Amino acid sequence: MLRYCVGLMVCLVVSASAFAKAEDASATEAEQPATGQLEENVKELPTTSTADHSQFKELQVDFKTGPEVTKACLGCHNAAAKQLHKTTHWTWAYDNDLTGQKLGKKKVINNFCVATASNWARCTSCHIGYGWKDPSFDLTSEANVDCLVCHETTGTYKKFPTDAGHPNYKPKQWPPKKGKVRQPPDLKTIAQSVGSPTRANCGACHFYGGGGDGVKHGHLDSSMTNPSKELDVHMDATGLNFSCQTCHTAGGHEIAGSHYATKPSDDRGIVIPGQPDQTRGTCESCHGSSPHPEEANPHLNDHTKKLACVTCHVPEFARGGRKTKTWWDWSTAGKKDEKGKPVVIKDEQGYDTYHFKKGDFVWESNVVPEYRWFDGEIEYTLLGDKVDDSGVVQINKIKGSYDDPKSRIWPFKVMRGRQPYDAANKIFGVPHLFGKDDEAYWKSFDWDKALAAGLRERGYEYSGQHGFVETEFYWPITHMVAPAENSLSCESCHSQNGRLQNLAGVYIPGQNRYPWLDLLGALLLIGTLGAVIVHGFGRYIASRTRGGQ
Repeated sequence: MLRYCVGLMVCLVVSASAFAKAEDASATEAEQPATGQLEENVKELPTTSTADHSQFKELQVDFKTGPEVTKACLGCHNAAAKQLHKTTHWTWAYDNDLTGQKLGKKKVINNFCVATASNWARCTSCHIGYGWKDPSFDLTSEANVDCLVCHETTGTYKKFPTDAGHPNYKPKQWPPKKGKVRQPPDLKTIAQSVGSPTRANCGACHFYGGGGDGVKHGHLDSSMTNPSKELDVHMDATGLNFSCQTCHTAGGHEIAGSHYATKPSDDRGIVIPGQPDQTRGTCESCHGSSPHPEEANPHLNDHTKKLACVTCHVPEFARGGRKTKTWWDWSTAGKKDEKGKPVVIKDEQGYDTYHFKKGDFVWESNVVPEYRWFDGEIEYTLLGDKVDDSGVVQINKIKGSYDDPKSRIWPFKVMRGRQPYDAANKIFGVPHLFGKDDEAYWKSFDWDKALAAGLRERGYEYSGQHGFVETEFYWPITHMVAPAENSLSCESCHSQNGRLQNLAGVYIPGQNRYPWLDLLGALLLIGTLGAVIVHGFGRYIASRTRGGQ
């Protein structure tokens, strides 16, 4: 009888498996081979230049300024500046075709230093140009392009934090009044060193966004300059050693991939020679849409229909030894102690938890991302848009749903904080923070003056009434990709209180429990086993009866 019971259950399992495989086959029509071997799909091109720039007569010059170096570069690379002028890196502007919004660094609001307007010389220390100190900056000037920030290889070229993208050309104190003098860079030696961009070149800006190492993005900080395999399997300095442009391909200086235009999925398949679009920037462009070997787990590739690759392969961010900022409260700025001295409070690791210029902070490391359905569309709350101050304001809203075949479950860093707004007009404030004038908040510590100046530059009249509103900002997580053995396990989601417990519109076995469904399942199991037992017992009685005859 046991033999019959086991036989029936095997049949049920085999039938279910066959049905599932047939269903999978119908849903994988244009999927790529399930090799997942990155080394087979992507080959690094040789990076050694055929030109020794130290031998060029044009670079045997004692350059006095950065624009002088650029002029020498453009003597040979005569199309480079024109190419750069068309990019978001240069314009700090981006037209979102999905939403129709005008975005870019010079347009959007965030909950870090809030906005570039009226703070140009400080913010543009990370611009790929020279001299953007006010709205009159000439974006058509080729001489204003900074070639060195992306192409120098000495590690000695530094833009000065307050000089609108220029390095310092004479010795200067930095930080101010601290007695430490920063010497000017040797532009002649640096110009002769140029080569393909390195992680350090890109990181000079992208690792330090938001005012410090790892502050803004969480998955980009100085630990990514020479990461281990455990920190990032692609950029592993002793392994694959990818540069940024290995994935963020850069034809004509146009860099593929942006948080303004993140692709939640990619149906182009693996990028191979001969395809009209050679850009990468997604996991699928190298790994395909079926990256897992079937023998490892036949169900893993099913997950790519609803999960972004980074959802499992970036288990935490800010895990390279640097913390990232997760809370910034501007409302508490401006405090002084009983002696009238500005207050600065640091934690045991030296991170500011309070700074009189900026308010209260929370820093975290090894942060578990927050997960949302994402279809690639992000809608921003822009300056002039009315804000609802009765609750948390989402500066950028992530669109997507379970029912949308383009949507994927995606990991995000959610930056939270409190920032100033015009309480009467119900619009975000633009604080004028940096400068020597009396309207700059970091000089006067007068919010009304600072907000009036910042809004005036953007063409808005300040009501004279300010407040602080709580906000959220979503940053897609795409870096710090862990090797397979360190990615999420099945139990990370398929368990009680799993990672996706707060995600709407999805049933996850092992996480979600419905008493009525559990009861129904139990009854079906009992009924099935009962039928098997009865059937088996009947066969047994029948065989004995025939034997007796």
